[in-house]
Amino acid sequence: MKSQEFYLELSKQLQEQFTQEQDSILKAASLMCDAIEYEGLIHVFGSGHSQMFALEMFYRSGGLVPVNALLYPQMSVPPIALMSSVFERLEGWADAALDFENVNSNDVFICASVSGRNGSVIDMALAAKKRGCKIIALTSIKYSSQVSSRHSSGHRLMDLADVVIDLKCPLGDASLSIEGVESRFSPTSSILGMAVINALVAQTVENCVKRNIDPPLWVSANLDSRKGEMINKEHVKKYSSRIRFL
Repeated sequence: MKSQEFYLELSKQLQEQFTQEQDSILKAASLMCDAIEYEGLIHVFGSGHSQMFALEMFYRSGGLVPVNALLYPQMSVPPIALMSSVFERLEGWADAALDFENVNSNDVFICASVSGRNGSVIDMALAAKKRGCKIIALTSIKYSSQVSSRHSSGHRLMDLADVVIDLKCPLGDASLSIEGVESRFSPTSSILGMAVINALVAQTVENCVKRNIDPPLWVSANLDSRKGEMINKEHVKKYSSRIRFL
């Protein structure tokens, strides 16, 4: 059954990811903890379906508070999917876009792109590096190594990162095939990326505790107790002037 085959393939990729990429996850979480310790922000950018990784980290119960999700609507699949493909290949815009954000050298950027080739994400990484920020890349090395850059610099995302976390999906992302169907199907990168994002949060919280830092975390506002709402109000008071989409 293809449903079971997908589960087994996904399990294999997850196993590879969390064994082979453990050092990179630890390095990335250390950079994220540095940002929190020095009152910086964790900016997260992706286009198309990779924008989901920014959403996963942003304003989420049990998630880190100082996260600035760069949710530019032009890069989103809705409302016009084909338009998002146009904008994800665009370069020359990110430097100006970051002028509207609160960015300094204490910040860290998580840039997500499975192929790592498109202009928008490479442009964002270059603009962040220009501001002295560290770059964490979520990308598939297997995929990115077999395609050319669409940015005039010739760089791919993995070339610009301080830490690369390799998402273990294949070229083209889709992981299954079946006789009689030409195209492969069932991509895994979204699940792989979501797992990495939450592993980074978990490790960053542990790092904060080890450094005697109280990790700023969102608490569910849907519990019977209003304690979560009160905690969240304090977070909003502290960060709303710094996080544009909050």
